[in-house]
Amino acid sequence: MAGRQSYHHGNLREALVEAAVALIEQSGPQAFSLSEAARRAGVSPAAPYRHFKNRDDLLEEVARRGFIAFAECMNDAYDDGKPNPLRALSRVGNAYLDFASRNPGYYMAMFESNVAVVSNSELWETSERAFGVLVRAAEALSEPLPKEERPPARMVANHIWALSHGVVELFSRNRNFSRSPVSPEDMLASGVLIYLRGLNLVVH
Repeated sequence: MAGRQSYHHGNLREALVEAAVALIEQSGPQAFSLSEAARRAGVSPAAPYRHFKNRDDLLEEVARRGFIAFAECMNDAYDDGKPNPLRALSRVGNAYLDFASRNPGYYMAMFESNVAVVSNSELWETSERAFGVLVRAAEALSEPLPKEERPPARMVANHIWALSHGVVELFSRNRNFSRSPVSPEDMLASGVLIYLRGLNLVVH
């Protein structure tokens, strides 16, 4: 009923995105169909084609919106690297985990749906905004080192991103980890710290 009301008020696109997010949370990014999103939004199976070419088009829109919100979340957490790069990076890591926990539908669309991020320029740009926060953090951490000793910032950002995503997957997909005495935040923080020490980016 809510979806049908949204449609009559000219918000069919929004209703379909919301329906897709709910379906992804329920069944995963590969399981939902455009017709099922239409049914949940309270419109006919033909109605979604006014806004989306097909199911993948809708999925990409969900991912795009997810990356926009994700980038804002990461950037707010970084807060221009205050009071120091390591503390700021720690906040970014916690923000990553928090976003994944609070927005599973968007997160799965972004990272587990096989959407063509690289071939979609708009989607690539939005994903790069989030990744760029980690690149800035890596650059700030390596700044005290001589230029010839600084590791590539994008490499460091990629590795930290991979660690973050791995922690999300462990705790969201594995029941054993959901009962772990170690929190996701502590697991990520310790892994990142060990990694940074290996690169001489932190000394304590």
